Amino acid sequence: MNFNKVILYYGFAPISDPQAVKLWQKTLCESLNIKGRILISPHGINGTLGGNMDDVKKYIKNTRQYPGFKKIDFKWSEGTGQDFPKLKIKVKDELVAFGNPGEIKVDENGVIGGGIHLRPEEVNKLVEERGDEVFFFDGRNAFEAKIGKFKNAVVPNVTTSNDFVKEIESGKYDHLKDKPVVTYCTGGIRCEILSVVMKNRGFNEVYQVKGGIVRYGNTFGDDGLWEGSLYTFDDRLTIDFSDHTKLIGECAHCNGPTKEFRNCQKAECHQLVLLCDACYESHLDRPCKHDREIKRNRELIG
Repeated sequence: MNFNKVILYYGFAPISDPQAVKLWQKTLCESLNIKGRILISPHGINGTLGGNMDDVKKYIKNTRQYPGFKKIDFKWSEGTGQDFPKLKIKVKDELVAFGNPGEIKVDENGVIGGGIHLRPEEVNKLVEERGDEVFFFDGRNAFEAKIGKFKNAVVPNVTTSNDFVKEIESGKYDHLKDKPVVTYCTGGIRCEILSVVMKNRGFNEVYQVKGGIVRYGNTFGDDGLWEGSLYTFDDRLTIDFSDHTKLIGECAHCNGPTKEFRNCQKAECHQLVLLCDACYESHLDRPCKHDREIKRNRELIG
């Protein structure tokens, strides 16, 4: 039995002294030998951490003692014990860098004015009832969708979360303003912000998958509306939800099926690239033509 676990979580609640919360979290994690990344802002907390299962449980129990964090939904997945090289905790203006901190308002119940949260079962029910009228809208960076996404999802052409506001305001998606739009991301946090951005710009029926792809995949595996693998911002890089995960990624060199993101070893590149095993072994012999925008962003959590 694997006793190493990884948790992904966020909680939106007013934090009057983010630096004090940072110190508390640092002391707590170090006392439990837990590693990973935590972001803290005046809007709340966002983290992905790994460690021994008993230690992670103690971390959750202690973190929930903070008044605004009592209802945090912690998403669990299998770990290796080597998922994070160290503990990194930062204080920033935003939990997700959409570039609009003044637009986001939170209270003790979370984000104000966001989309309707749907549990995985409710997502399926909505699609069953309204069929092709429903549009899934990917709230992640476009490269993450190369290996996994909801079926027939709209995947905006963005390389960072900061691109979303401009992308939404471009008019490309105005035809969806009167349609049911289901936003989704890894653990749900990016959609908390994205759904506010969309509603504030005239999208009338916006939903978000409660618990994100992680919760949906843990509920339905690969027998629901999700297909492919999930990209993660840690040393695992990908998660599969079953033993029959569909390969939808394509190797950047040969277009063969793969889900493996690897760092290009060319000195002038070192970008994160989808490469099959054979092409990875031989890619140093080829000219580098990789998208320089795809980077292993360790600041993003979920």
